[in-house]
Amino acid sequence: GLKVNMTKSKVDRPSGLKYLGFGFYFDSRAHQFKAKPHAKSVAKFKKRMKGLTCRSWGVSNSYKVEKLNQLIRGWINYFKIGSMKILCAKLDANIRYRLRICIWKHWKTPQNRAKNLMKLGIDRITAYKVGYCSRAYAHVCSCGAVNIAITNKRLASFGLISMLDYYTERCVTC
Repeated sequence: GLKVNMTKSKVDRPSGLKYLGFGFYFDSRAHQFKAKPHAKSVAKFKKRMKGLTCRSWGVSNSYKVEKLNQLIRGWINYFKIGSMKILCAKLDANIRYRLRICIWKHWKTPQNRAKNLMKLGIDRITAYKVGYCSRAYAHVCSCGAVNIAITNKRLASFGLISMLDYYTERCVTC
């Protein structure tokens, strides 16, 4: 009485399968197949992360960080048996970049941006150049002054957990 879904059921090599969100690859050093998050699972995570770090979402940045932490913890705890150290490092950098953009937009006015940059240790001339820059949010936040002001350490003290650090402490196969 069981109906077989023909699109999901197949006989294939492990590298072509997707099972419970996991994909598989052949590790040539260990001479065996290992699990990793499937590309569709990674795309789904990125979509949810982009929704949580949306610039137009009118909530505080601390609430965004809280929701991001929940997403990161849940995703890592589910996929901790997979090999994804490099993936975690890339996603971690992307999360921090998008959060810097949210903080930059949250500062709103050029005067406020320059003032906050000076509070975070940027010299006055650079702070005013960057604060009054009319370029896009993504361009300004990828430049050096914003990255120097809003460091990874500051984001961690703000409450953001590092995806790579959380994965390495929870990892089963490391």
